[in-house]
Amino acid sequence: MAQFSGLMKYFLLLVLVFWPAIASAETCHGTNACTLGERSYHIKLPDDWDGQSALPVLLHFHGWGRQGDLIVNHQRISGHTRRRGVLLIAPNGENRTWDFWREDSRDTVFAAAVIEHVAERFPIDRAQIYVSGYSYGSAMAWRYACDNGDGVAALLAISGTLSQDENCAQAPQEIRHVHGMADTVMYFPVGPGGDVAHPVRLWRDTLGCGMADHTGPWQAVEWLTLDRRTWDCDGGRVTLDIHPGGHFIPHGWIGWQLDQLMGRVPQYP
Repeated sequence: MAQFSGLMKYFLLLVLVFWPAIASAETCHGTNACTLGERSYHIKLPDDWDGQSALPVLLHFHGWGRQGDLIVNHQRISGHTRRRGVLLIAPNGENRTWDFWREDSRDTVFAAAVIEHVAERFPIDRAQIYVSGYSYGSAMAWRYACDNGDGVAALLAISGTLSQDENCAQAPQEIRHVHGMADTVMYFPVGPGGDVAHPVRLWRDTLGCGMADHTGPWQAVEWLTLDRRTWDCDGGRVTLDIHPGGHFIPHGWIGWQLDQLMGRVPQYP
């Protein structure tokens, strides 16, 4: 009887320790949106979180016409974060789109507030906040980094940019961008004289980059080869991956970048 009583006390202690995280996850997690004022967002916890450790964060902006419920179930996004101990946050754009056209975007303010709202519920690692997006969401991720990049460890942008003539008040120390040469939705922005490095000129100018190191082809999956250029800069590092395909999220790309940024051996998935 005494042994049973001891086990019950231990069980109750575990419930008290983990209940806040468990309860909040049940009420607001996955496709069940979290509300913040008149707006909302989605989250996806990693598979192996212990309920206490500080979580790296991937803030991902969805493409045009989508919402965050798609992102938290997307195998090329949440399929990688959940295996790497990363908390995925997917804000919902108003009218399923983003306000990235000009500085001081209302969506930058909203997304920053989302991070703080999540931080009230879960311990987040402020040194590992990564911002990502696809298509219009990629342009919004650029805008977020341009307006609020000092608090961002890295920008992971996929098939969408801002004008390269923008002047950014802030910038992450690490920029990673991937784009398809045959993209007919958010066209690959070739520069003067056929300059294929033009898609990241804004960040190269902002961070004070020198000559590119053309590191060449690499693959996360055998059916897609990407061509990589990197710049070591006064204010950080810029990476550009180019592939021959169109408008899509390359298999394994997000996971590969997260592995490298977190000091792990890159793997798929």
